[in-house]
Amino acid sequence: MHKPQNLILVIFGASGDLTKRKLMPALIHLYLQNLLPESFAILGVSRTEFSDESFRKLIFESIKEFNENDEIQDDLINNFTKNLYYQPIDTADSKEYAKIKTRLNELNEKLNTNENFIFYLSTPPSLYEVIPNNLVKHGLNKNEAGWRRIVIEKPFGYDLESAIRLNEKLLQDYSEDQIYRIDHFLGKETVQNLLVTRFSNGIYEPLWNRNFIDHVEITSAESLGVENRGGYYDKSGALRDMVQNHLLQMVGLVAMEPPSSLDSRAIRNETLKVFQSLRPIQPEEVDQVAIRGQYVASKIKNEDVPGYREEEGVDPNSKTETYAAIKFYIDNWRWGGVPFYIRTGKRLPTKVTEIVIHFKQTPHYLFTKKNGSEACNQLIIRIQPDEGILLKFGMKVPGSGYNVQNVNMDFHYSDLSNVKLPTAYERLLLDAMLGDSTLFSRGDAVEEAWKFLAPIQKAWESDNNIKVYGYPAGTWGPENADALIENKNTTWRYPCKNLTGDGLYCEL
Repeated sequence: MHKPQNLILVIFGASGDLTKRKLMPALIHLYLQNLLPESFAILGVSRTEFSDESFRKLIFESIKEFNENDEIQDDLINNFTKNLYYQPIDTADSKEYAKIKTRLNELNEKLNTNENFIFYLSTPPSLYEVIPNNLVKHGLNKNEAGWRRIVIEKPFGYDLESAIRLNEKLLQDYSEDQIYRIDHFLGKETVQNLLVTRFSNGIYEPLWNRNFIDHVEITSAESLGVENRGGYYDKSGALRDMVQNHLLQMVGLVAMEPPSSLDSRAIRNETLKVFQSLRPIQPEEVDQVAIRGQYVASKIKNEDVPGYREEEGVDPNSKTETYAAIKFYIDNWRWGGVPFYIRTGKRLPTKVTEIVIHFKQTPHYLFTKKNGSEACNQLIIRIQPDEGILLKFGMKVPGSGYNVQNVNMDFHYSDLSNVKLPTAYERLLLDAMLGDSTLFSRGDAVEEAWKFLAPIQKAWESDNNIKVYGYPAGTWGPENADALIENKNTTWRYPCKNLTGDGLYCEL
């Protein structure tokens, strides 16, 4: 990998949870791999009063607590934290940004960073307009000597109107090339491997179309509930939290046409075309193609688990969905008539994200299915956890006759014992430093995704006849979601099956 140019990374919300749990552990791993610039600084900014030294101590402890990969020696952490600085300000007060400008000028002169600055907004969405606007007032958005970039966490808007407004506000003072809308799912190795799986293997791409694929299914399940985020989640829900960004971005990579090159613009042009080809959902059909649900109280491993409406900070009469499943079509030559199914939910049996390509059955099935095995092949791309790829196909059961059962041919990234699998934030932070926007969402694609979901959002908010289905915590969601699948002999894939007792068997 190329090393980035010298730079200063400014993290707004530096005392927050995301910085401590994800950003700093990712940055120190880049540091240990010698992938950070020769000269760099990380300037933390937030309301909390810290000195440079007390901030370094905070980050030292957070790296010790949240580093998930290797055991890092204390002296290495100390060497890394010497590059950390801190500036407390009131982010809502534009005058306070003069302090940031002063610190940046001092660090730039000290470290010779050529005024290359990245501003990372690890803040509540309410500040996504405020901070960039205040940076503009102090001339920190553009510079002839160096480059300026701004990284914005999800959610990018709450609906179509707010996403358009936020884009318009940002583009008044920043070019599209300066804006990096981050979606950490796109930083996962298996998501990126979709491009390689499709476009470097002659056995897949000729079959990747309506002639051979019956339907496509994408699942992102979480075993946890809303935990202590009930107040935030009750204003968001599964549709905003997961579908608009993570799931639709994966749809874009699954369904895109081959790009002309690996240039970020070429790849993002093709994913945009997918979003533009999504068949619009009519208001009167929302209840037929979209299912929403809420988890209700249940027992998991003999422990009582509260329902969503009983969680702290949640309205007892809330209709916010913790589960969402949608059926839709992509109206183009490659995918015409092929249904896509996506689902996400909290308090499901396990944490798993995967893409399942269901190939069509043979025109005439000659053989006897053993133990009800499926007659169609499946390609399963596991995004998390236990990242890998699995192909299911039929094999003859030894003995007389032609009994067939499905067997698996699989690959696990964990089998590559000599290869470290980088975290999503490692890859995305490095790409932002290098100026590679391939794995970041473009403004027009974000708007198209919101446009597609707008009829569902409006119907769920205004139509009291559309039900919110309950599902017991620890199950795979409302039974009504099964009705979305068109083929009556097919249902959702359940990657984890209950064993005797409270255990789960997860297949890949």
